[in-house]
Amino acid sequence: MRKLLIPLFLVTAVAVKAQENVIQYVKPITGTQRMGHTYPGATVPFGMVQLSPDTDTIPYEMNGKYNPDVYKYCAGYQYEDKTIVGFSHTHFSGTGHSDLGDFLIMPTTGALQLNPGTADHPESGYRSAYSHSTEVAEPAYYKVKLEDDNILAELTASNRVGFHQYTFPGTGQAHIILDMMHGIYNYDNKNVWTFIRVENDTLVTGFRQTNGWARTRIEYFAMVFSKPIAQYGHANYAKDVYKGFWRKFDQTKNFPEMAGKQIRAYFDFNTTPGEKIKIKFALSPVSTEGALKNLQAEIPGWDFDQVKRDGQALWTKELNKIHIESGSREEKENFYTAMYHAFINPTTYMDVDGAYRGLDMNIYNAGGHTNYTTFSLWDTYRALHPLFNMIQPGRNADMIQSMLHHYEQSAQHMLPIWAHYANENWCMIGYHSVSVIADAIMKDNAPFDVNKALDACVTTARHRSYDGLGYYMDRGYIPEDKNGSSVSKTLEYAYDDWCIAQVAKKLNRMDIYDEFMKRSRNYRNVFDGNTGFMRPRLDDGSFKANFDALQTHDQGFIEGNAWNYSLYVPHNPDDMIGMMGGKRQFTAHLDSLFTMELPDKFFAETEDITRDGIIGNYVHGNEPSHHVAYLYNWTGYPWKTQERVRMILKKMYHPGPDGLGGNDDCGQMSAWYIFTTLGFYPVCPGSDQYSLGSPAIDKATLQLENGKTFTIDVKNQGDKNVYVQKVLLNSTPLNRLYITHADIMNGGTLTFYMSNKPKK
Repeated sequence: MRKLLIPLFLVTAVAVKAQENVIQYVKPITGTQRMGHTYPGATVPFGMVQLSPDTDTIPYEMNGKYNPDVYKYCAGYQYEDKTIVGFSHTHFSGTGHSDLGDFLIMPTTGALQLNPGTADHPESGYRSAYSHSTEVAEPAYYKVKLEDDNILAELTASNRVGFHQYTFPGTGQAHIILDMMHGIYNYDNKNVWTFIRVENDTLVTGFRQTNGWARTRIEYFAMVFSKPIAQYGHANYAKDVYKGFWRKFDQTKNFPEMAGKQIRAYFDFNTTPGEKIKIKFALSPVSTEGALKNLQAEIPGWDFDQVKRDGQALWTKELNKIHIESGSREEKENFYTAMYHAFINPTTYMDVDGAYRGLDMNIYNAGGHTNYTTFSLWDTYRALHPLFNMIQPGRNADMIQSMLHHYEQSAQHMLPIWAHYANENWCMIGYHSVSVIADAIMKDNAPFDVNKALDACVTTARHRSYDGLGYYMDRGYIPEDKNGSSVSKTLEYAYDDWCIAQVAKKLNRMDIYDEFMKRSRNYRNVFDGNTGFMRPRLDDGSFKANFDALQTHDQGFIEGNAWNYSLYVPHNPDDMIGMMGGKRQFTAHLDSLFTMELPDKFFAETEDITRDGIIGNYVHGNEPSHHVAYLYNWTGYPWKTQERVRMILKKMYHPGPDGLGGNDDCGQMSAWYIFTTLGFYPVCPGSDQYSLGSPAIDKATLQLENGKTFTIDVKNQGDKNVYVQKVLLNSTPLNRLYITHADIMNGGTLTFYMSNKPKK
């Protein structure tokens, strides 16, 4: 057999292409200014630790009332702030409400200060000024200079362990502060109890229990220092009436047990110039013993740079599941930053041995799969979980197993609505676990008991006492005078019910299919033919008076107005279009949505939307509109979909601190970007179809978990060439405006031919 000789330059070229450093394109700082609510700190894909700087201590309430300024700090960090308070270990990415901010650590020098101080007088506390010029934010790595104390702070992480490295000046007054009072969306009574135990001169353990968004949340830790503690102590700021007989001891200094609701501890060291003090800080939902096991399993040594490399290798593996080619560096930065944000949540919620805390506060073992938490399902069912079904099917299946565990442990016998840290927080509407489960089952990514999963969906959907469901079941709509946001709820319940029906049909459970297909048509009951909009109805059956289709407040909708929400019938666009006057009239309606002016007064009362997230009256910064630009595909004007989605990509996303037009919402905004950039989108999760749009890259290769690859090849792509002339699937003309999940999973090539002129 003759050997095939390949020129060396070709081998080198292939190797260079295969080893492209995609980490360089990820900008974690994107979305940290204004409305994005992302954080810039260190985490690994789907990691339990999110070690990141917090830039202020804005309280949730002031004078007994909600403090609206706190909304800016859902992720703990705002780019425009001038000081850093410290580095805490748990954060949400992109949410519109918050919690967490556990176990804040801050290194300082000089006279000990245990108060964080204020932004306008940072010298009054332990916070420090910093500059973005010394700030570096990469996947699994964060660095910044704390200017007031001349300390270089560096952070990295494994799944369950945060790794700090602080380079100190020479001093006999080096302090590490552990603030157990600090939190995000904090208030005086949020801490139920905190506990710190100094086990020896390098090991400290403890826990924190809080009553916040998650009302019964407990988190354990194990903290190890790289050098022995010289001395330590704490202050308790709680006004305790009863103090027991612990007064026999001086507990404030070098006493190994610290307990109370409002504790700040400190650990002192002597340092030489340039000396590094390192801290490994492990979390556990179960116990301090579990935290210590996590620490020993994931970061047994002290090589900070190696842990950083390991974390970035994990990111490289995940980011390379989609390899794109583009002549635009900005496009690569947008895309891989979106991939990064999409792979932060849901988060791991179990120890290395599989142990985790359930909703009933008992300890369980995941038993062979990863248990996850942080389910922002009102957002993520739309595109994030469909994205996972495509390129993270194994993880998505584990996430559904976690949802089914939630159901089994729930006192209400319901699937999660918005769940985190062994708690249901009941945020937002619908029961969109149903959509996530249905999407996986309909796409044959269901390595679990599908009939049991369907039973959980049905039980959840029949829970009459939940958020107007009894009215919905009896009347086919929710009366606005009985239960607010009634139109939004009716529409979203109807969609979820359609998802249940599809699974029931696939499993040949036709009684369930008939029941829920009937319920899925309830969107018709809130449509007002006289106005052409979905409109709230009252208990007596009449439509609500004084209806304003532009108003976002007190009109029967949540995070949207009638213009946007009236387009939410993803499971039956054809019927919706017919109700609204037919294809031509509906197309004109969509055109008006994108081109009309929405005066500021119509969203003045909504904290989650600013002008940044709006195009005309199309609100991309809120999820109910995310499918809307694709609806032109149902009206005979697909070129308008192509034009609109490319416009949205340009207007709503760019790689910078203010690069997101709204809350990233645990990756949903980013998942929209990923799908749309690739050229298709899941308008109706629970179906197997992806609606075609206009790809914004030259080429993309999806590395599928089944070992196959799916390639999107775009001919003549450019900023002006947004219109699709023809599409080939595996060299055969595609005479439809969608591809199926099987088309992708079977592998092959989808080829787009682009032009600067629409094909009408």
